Amino acid sequence: MYLPKRFVALLSFFLTSVATAQVPYGPVRQMPPGEILQNLKKLNVLGTVLYVAAHPDDENTLFLAYLSKERMVRTGYLSLTRGDGGQNLIGPEQGENIGVIRTQELLAARRVDGPDQFFSRAYDFGFSKSTDEAVRTWGQDKVLADVVWMIRKYQPDVIITRFPPDKRAGHGHHSASGYLAEEAFKISNDPTKFPEQLVYVKPWQARRVFWNMFIPGAFLSNKKPDEAGNLIGLETGLYNPLLGKSYGEIAAESRSQHKSQGFGVPASRGVKVDYLLLKNGDPVEKDPFEGVDMTWKRVPNSEDVQAQVNQLINSFRADRPAASVPALVQLYKAIGQLDSTTLYVQTKRQEVQSLIQQCLGLWLESTPADYAVTPGSSVKLTTSVVSRADVPVRLLAIRYSTGADTTLNLPLKPNDQVVLNSMLAIPRTQKISQPYWLEKPIDKGLFQVDNQQLIGLPENPPAVSVTYTVEIAGQRFSYTRPVVYKSTDPVEGETYRPFIIQPDVTANIAERVYAFLDNNAKTADVVLKAGRANVTGTLRIDVPTGWRVEPATLPFALTNKGDEQRLSFRLLPGKNAQNGAMKAVMTTENGTFTSGLRTIAYPHIPPQTLFPPAEAKALKVAVNVTAKNIGYIVGAGDEIPAALQQMGCRVTPLGPAELARDLSGYDAVVVGVRAYNTNDWMPVYQPKLMDYVKNGGTMIVQYVTPGGFVNNGGIKVAQIGPYPFTVGRDRVTEEDAKMTFLNPQHPLLNRPNKITDADFAGWIQERGIYFAQDWDKAYEPLFAANDTGEAPKQGSLLYAKYGKGHFMYTGLVFFRELPAGVPGAYRLFANMISVGK
Repeated sequence: MYLPKRFVALLSFFLTSVATAQVPYGPVRQMPPGEILQNLKKLNVLGTVLYVAAHPDDENTLFLAYLSKERMVRTGYLSLTRGDGGQNLIGPEQGENIGVIRTQELLAARRVDGPDQFFSRAYDFGFSKSTDEAVRTWGQDKVLADVVWMIRKYQPDVIITRFPPDKRAGHGHHSASGYLAEEAFKISNDPTKFPEQLVYVKPWQARRVFWNMFIPGAFLSNKKPDEAGNLIGLETGLYNPLLGKSYGEIAAESRSQHKSQGFGVPASRGVKVDYLLLKNGDPVEKDPFEGVDMTWKRVPNSEDVQAQVNQLINSFRADRPAASVPALVQLYKAIGQLDSTTLYVQTKRQEVQSLIQQCLGLWLESTPADYAVTPGSSVKLTTSVVSRADVPVRLLAIRYSTGADTTLNLPLKPNDQVVLNSMLAIPRTQKISQPYWLEKPIDKGLFQVDNQQLIGLPENPPAVSVTYTVEIAGQRFSYTRPVVYKSTDPVEGETYRPFIIQPDVTANIAERVYAFLDNNAKTADVVLKAGRANVTGTLRIDVPTGWRVEPATLPFALTNKGDEQRLSFRLLPGKNAQNGAMKAVMTTENGTFTSGLRTIAYPHIPPQTLFPPAEAKALKVAVNVTAKNIGYIVGAGDEIPAALQQMGCRVTPLGPAELARDLSGYDAVVVGVRAYNTNDWMPVYQPKLMDYVKNGGTMIVQYVTPGGFVNNGGIKVAQIGPYPFTVGRDRVTEEDAKMTFLNPQHPLLNRPNKITDADFAGWIQERGIYFAQDWDKAYEPLFAANDTGEAPKQGSLLYAKYGKGHFMYTGLVFFRELPAGVPGAYRLFANMISVGK
């Protein structure tokens, strides 16, 4: 067997890393007896599968639940991206911020269906139409290296892809995930490929790779696909009496964690067949694991272990799980006598140790008095330990990852809680708790991660962890848990959030973009927040060439931790001011700080704290706006109202109460993205909005998704414009695609701003999505555009005169471009809201 240097020593570290990555942010969940028995049976299964797809929500949660809980194989889901390019149904987050949300949603899904969760470094840069574009943007060798890394690290017997490596996948990222998985299968056992990885892992060859066939339109059918090749079917919709659920019910609960994408689904019950097409490797007849020894026979000298596991399963008592602890301790010792370099010796020993904790009801928890502290500070830590079974347990020691430890020798009486208070000192060298993949700027389509050992992990290792050494039935065990903050909410009850390390001071600039239509000064407010008590220093704003800031610096003094102070600067553009980033820089006695603070908080995920650069964009742009009073109907979350305010407009949010009033005072009414998909009151006010246009108003509807218009008590939106058109799935994903002006003399392209090709320079991610189609002749398309190799599409912006007013539907992604400070997007949107003035 090939064993590279340091492999044996590092094997334990990687197993710990994989296990730690899957630990929930709260305490270890106590399993009911049926689930404990399920996991006892899993001790007898020595098989591993790696499932590969492109995004959060791509995974087949039914098949994952079946693999993990019916076949009881060690199962991992590798999502190449974190879903950063997806739309957000629940809030305004975009880009890497929605990626943070979707990462946590995937972890929540895995806590339901059971597998481990992994990611590559690939950034979801938006919809892609080809494998070639996806791998070229990511950097094929780098993402391929990540897939090879995970195969070598996880050592799967079988690899399964969700998508084929061709156009049937429907998305370039999808097809790329199938392509890269199949390529990695071929080379992961070749030590000449990515040899730098062999310091930590060894080459590995999976037995075979399958495509878990997904064909749109046939997904919910059990019909065998008409596909040539080695095809097998597996019934996955089975019922598990130990869990009290079918895998269809588990899968629905898992998939419904993807709330930011609106993927709540009903539970399925009854027969469901999944089909696997062999893409490479050994032929099969009926089962993906044919020829794979998934018993203890694959570990030398394990006959006694096999017998002990069988005895444990046969003797387990659901009314008294702790009765199995002595035998589990003996099993732990027996496994420890086997070859420690073997993956399953390590993983099964960990599984036995976890089962001992579950059977004892052993509670181990350390919670700080605050959820965030700074390097060099201290925080009170409360440790709670309780064993809830009549089995001898002693708490021997507590060791903190920061270096301190406490020697004890406390017997744990059954159900008698031990509470220990201590002060946790945070080293001055402790890193700030920034997600590891966001520590450096994104390089085109790839997160920059220098530490090979972090690649694949779904989130950071805990800021601080605690290792509890206990003696159970004469055997020492060490359990490591993250330090997590606990509080009590009057509605939700006991809640947990990650414990983080934060800077001394952070700065949030009030606006993402400061757009200057002229040379008049604007006030830029900066909100400072103290990460600790008694923070004093100076703040300055670094600006691009040609800008001036007054004053040059301002002093600040923050007495209490959490205090905020608002400081104001005057920002003035010079004649040759260059567009670019303006950065807040704080200088204190402890050094220089340049981080902002962003908390992403939704009920279905633990709060996520990010420390992005404290930056905003200074934008000097020639924009004329004649509309001043704008009504805005908020949709699924966007930041266009802030951009309108930067253009000098007064923006009024329009909900049911405002729409019930007179609308004639608004120069334009703008409908936010997906508003017709998300606001159930839109059908009620649709006639009034059309009357507003007919009487002289201007209405702009941003993209909606097809087939999902809301229904209010039987009232439906038959059409969202004054004349018929439909919304399709056409899009232009190349952000630099040529925009052809179909009628260069149209007012929208000439007043009050002359729109030229230059206004489509610097767009990000894409041109547009969900274009209009099949429109009435009363509409006039303004642009044609297409991705490379495709026919031109004209549905990105439609205009119609209706009565005295003006109506527009647009799939152009203003919701991305305006917050990003793209000058041409400001100019075109200004023309659209001003067309009636």
